Amino acid sequence: MTARALPWMPPPATDVQALPAGKQWDAVRAAPTVGERALKLLGDDNGAVIQDKYGTLYWLVAVGSATSWHLRQVRVLTELTDECTYLGVPPNSWTTPPGTHRRVPLSADHYLTDAWKLWGALAEADRVELGPVPQGRQTCYRCELPTDEPVVVDVQHGGSGPGRTVYACPTHALAHRRDPLAEAAAMRRARERGHTR
Repeated sequence: MTARALPWMPPPATDVQALPAGKQWDAVRAAPTVGERALKLLGDDNGAVIQDKYGTLYWLVAVGSATSWHLRQVRVLTELTDECTYLGVPPNSWTTPPGTHRRVPLSADHYLTDAWKLWGALAEADRVELGPVPQGRQTCYRCELPTDEPVVVDVQHGGSGPGRTVYACPTHALAHRRDPLAEAAAMRRARERGHTR
């Protein structure tokens, strides 16, 4: 299959172009830590992947194939009823940093990523990188704001009474020093209560 046989090719450009999601493709955006692990898990099953200057990764998927996803640090860019979402798309020849570039260039072998394979890789990356999924909204220990994407960052044990679980929003979870023993204990308790995927 030649480049001309692809269903969609970005217009020729010499710089990053803002192109609308939801027309030829939707884009799945993942934060750097979750995205990097998912990229490795998918291997040859990755379609075209774009990385921005901050390390965030974007997979192109079929329109409408990922609209109901709920994963921490993952967002789906698509066309909404009352607004259009744009993705910065670099020329296909831009394959190295710095700046926005193609981690996996668009080609006949790497066009759209299969949405269910991508979901599986992102869900696994979410579990490994961020730990068990707590139930309900929690307050971040650092910014003290409620978050719908809480990450367990610490489990504090009480000497003679109950301990407490410390949560963070995804942004502050990355800055928190990780305690492997506390994470393992939190995961075990979550499994016992049936709160993991």
